[in-house]
Amino acid sequence: MRHVVCSKHVRLLCVCAGAVWTGDNAAEWDHLKISLPMCLSLGLVGISFCGADVGGFFKSPSTELLVRWYQAGAYQPFIRAHAHLDTPRREPWLFGSENTALIREALRQRYALLPYWYTLFYSTHLSGHPVMRPLWVEYPDDATTFSMDDQYLLGRDMLVHPVTEEGSRSVTAYLPGKGEVWYDVHTFQKHKGAQNLYIPVTMSSIPVFQRGGSIIPRKDRVRRSSSCMTNDPYTLYVALSPQNTAEGELFVDDGHTFKYQTDSQYIHRKFIFANQSLTSQNADPKGQFSTPAWLERVVILGAQKPSAVTLHAADGSQSPLEFDFDAHTAVLTLRKPAVNVGADWTIVLR
Repeated sequence: MRHVVCSKHVRLLCVCAGAVWTGDNAAEWDHLKISLPMCLSLGLVGISFCGADVGGFFKSPSTELLVRWYQAGAYQPFIRAHAHLDTPRREPWLFGSENTALIREALRQRYALLPYWYTLFYSTHLSGHPVMRPLWVEYPDDATTFSMDDQYLLGRDMLVHPVTEEGSRSVTAYLPGKGEVWYDVHTFQKHKGAQNLYIPVTMSSIPVFQRGGSIIPRKDRVRRSSSCMTNDPYTLYVALSPQNTAEGELFVDDGHTFKYQTDSQYIHRKFIFANQSLTSQNADPKGQFSTPAWLERVVILGAQKPSAVTLHAADGSQSPLEFDFDAHTAVLTLRKPAVNVGADWTIVLR
């Protein structure tokens, strides 16, 4: 079985893969804000599984600070609510039903993205590239990104700008990439890259964007725990680039053992959207894992309405797919392809 080592001693983590938190912080806005560059720095030296004590270890957070810290922590690699024994209790349900709902929603967003998180960590395991990374890692020619540490990328395909100022009514996020586009993951609104975007925020706001040209796997069914999600179906979010292309990956194994190393017990899929077709192909033929999990939906952002959608299965069979198209948001939703997530298949839009 795989074990998790969690330590705040960096020396230990330099020789073994494990989680680290940023030390005994305090329930202060400056400590929430500084957790971002601290985690970015740790990721750059090879310690990607990092996070801060949500709400602060010492002192007592205000309601607003606690909610904002959960929202920020939900989009950092390691999240936990942890506090000193002598601090007042701060379980989410002690701050009123409205704030409990805000914290619950932030955690649901994190859990829905567990397939993406897991795939990112597999990539980090192979390459050493940080899971949570500064913008300049992916955009080294854009000097605007060099000093930015209040927003960051998860992998190369998600941009997060947490709200870390008390009483904020807006934030300004920089969307990098001249000639690229970014999609708000909550509204699906499309924005051009290489611009500063003014974003009005409320207490429910977590500004997050998906890069055009990417495909992100999610599990959108709400469960009580990640173990209950194991065999749940997937949804693919296909964010089209200006060239109407996109690609992404998915890694799946048993989540517990080392059989992915010793017996090649894993699935590694590559998703490619091009020429009005979405294809799933094997990214690593050595993988031999099987799962009952299937594809429940495909959500294509920046799409046009097709006249018909057809699923081409690996056995040569073809079947029509039902779909919905929202002209206002340019979002095309394909319902129940119902193919195994480890299978080869192609979906053709006509």
